[in-house]
Amino acid sequence: MRRMLVILAAVSLLILGMKQSSRAGQPPAAQPAEKSLASAQNGFGFKLFSQLTAGEGSENVFISPTSVAFALAMTWNGAAGETREAMSRALELQEMSLDDVNRASLALKNALQQADPAVQLHIANSLWAKKGLDFKPDFLDRNRQFFKAEVAALNFADPGAAATINDWVGRNTAGKIQKIIDRIDSNSILFLINAIYFKGRWTAEFKKELTTQRPFTPATGNGIQVPMMTQSGSYQYYQTPDFQAISLPYGNRRWNMRIFLPSPGRSLSQFLKSLTASNWDTWMHSFRKRDGDISLPRFRIEYEKGLNDALKALGMESAFDRTRADFSGMIQTSERAYINEVKHKTFVEVNEEGTEAAAATSVGVQVTSVQVPQERFRMVVDRPFFCAIRDDQTGAVLFLGAINNPK
Repeated sequence: MRRMLVILAAVSLLILGMKQSSRAGQPPAAQPAEKSLASAQNGFGFKLFSQLTAGEGSENVFISPTSVAFALAMTWNGAAGETREAMSRALELQEMSLDDVNRASLALKNALQQADPAVQLHIANSLWAKKGLDFKPDFLDRNRQFFKAEVAALNFADPGAAATINDWVGRNTAGKIQKIIDRIDSNSILFLINAIYFKGRWTAEFKKELTTQRPFTPATGNGIQVPMMTQSGSYQYYQTPDFQAISLPYGNRRWNMRIFLPSPGRSLSQFLKSLTASNWDTWMHSFRKRDGDISLPRFRIEYEKGLNDALKALGMESAFDRTRADFSGMIQTSERAYINEVKHKTFVEVNEEGTEAAAATSVGVQVTSVQVPQERFRMVVDRPFFCAIRDDQTGAVLFLGAINNPK
């Protein structure tokens, strides 16, 4: 029988176009470069997530901050002047030089992909340049060297050009996302794409025979029946008056899903207002081993969103302004290049499957020799919740999700 796994995929697309216009530091030494970059990407990701969830109400939101950050970092390599400064602030890169960011991007990409042989993680980048235009060799070389980007010149007038790019996306997301481009505008000169594919089995699987139909109350208030998975054990757990939180590990336990369930009487939107990079770091240090029971709905979500407005709200307006954008580090032309569209698509499927890992140990878990006995917890995720996929070693948050309705 075919076995379904925990699968997540994300694609970020960035398009640059041209239109004629008449107007023409170091990371903290205490951390490895990849940890500094992961921290910056997390800070950017939580700001972006806040912008997206503020306007979605009861809709599901599921993004990959890492995917968006990598796509924009490749573009940042071609920015100059005001545009580079604006992108640096939005991406939380003010304290890092261009060389710092590039070297850290390569280190982080490698660290994440090699984190756990029991978890499949594939991160791919590509640049699709309009054939016939002269892009600066340094810009292309940096993206090849530090982002391992595939660089190709493509005839954008060819009716099959969009399909060529979409085929690349499909191959690099195991077919989970098959289309990112509908058509290529005549003003488009470059597509920068990041694709991420994650496939992880739970360290301890949810037994399928324990999955039952149980009620779930979405943000709309109209109850629905969902397949609810259940298991018991010893987990990294954290509870405050405002929420319950649990860590469910994948593979050899370096990767995990953090699930936050707002307390009864508190909404997911209220919880999300407290979701900042600073609070996140505090919470991550507050989890402790505790026995309990967890019930979690199976869910499968596809999400697609244009990110232009959200990125402008984070301070990147100049990059989208066809009269102010400065991408002179990318291409030498009498026409001004600017960002036309940033598009993001994700797919997530969560179910019972898992893999037992022999002799696996938790990373970064502190256990004291004497503990005060604690009451067994019970966590039933039967209302809107927040989830994140995290690498415990670098601290990188690969995915963020506000799940208002698992169906």
